[in-house]
Amino acid sequence: MRDAYARTMFSNAAKRLQERAGSRKQYERMVNSRHLEGGLSEFEKEFVEARDSFYMATVTPDGWPYIQHRGGPVGFLKVVDGRTLAFADYSGNRQYISAGNLSGNDRVSLFLMDYPHQARLKIIGNARALKPGEDTEIENRLVKESGARVEGVIVIDVVGYDWNCSQHITPRFTKEELVE
Repeated sequence: MRDAYARTMFSNAAKRLQERAGSRKQYERMVNSRHLEGGLSEFEKEFVEARDSFYMATVTPDGWPYIQHRGGPVGFLKVVDGRTLAFADYSGNRQYISAGNLSGNDRVSLFLMDYPHQARLKIIGNARALKPGEDTEIENRLVKESGARVEGVIVIDVVGYDWNCSQHITPRFTKEELVE
């Protein structure tokens, strides 16, 4: 799926810039590798389900990117299978920008950060919003102990993913991590 990420995200303009920077051959190998076509591995699953937040980008009908922070208890983002993620869509500020965007364009990009270990997993996919009761099998697998009202479920069919360079990730720690 890393090759799918590269094939999807590396536009001709990006390829030209990679060529100028001397990194194009490295990324071309990634595109042609057929690396991890079976989906997310156990390593990615553990990383995903250890997060208590992530950033999700959607696209407005006019083509503007919109990024939203999503948070919940550790493990609220679940790996349903190697190609599918899901999370409970908790009641929030009631702007419904992401939900509105998904109704017209199902493309999403997720950034999952592990600041203490300076790790970042990028995931692209196609998302759909389910109403409560629409898929009880997936709903039953989601963590709901936050006390927030669940408005539905977001299911993401993973198109590709890539791990990113850790060089410029500033370590940050939660209160709980500092106690440890």
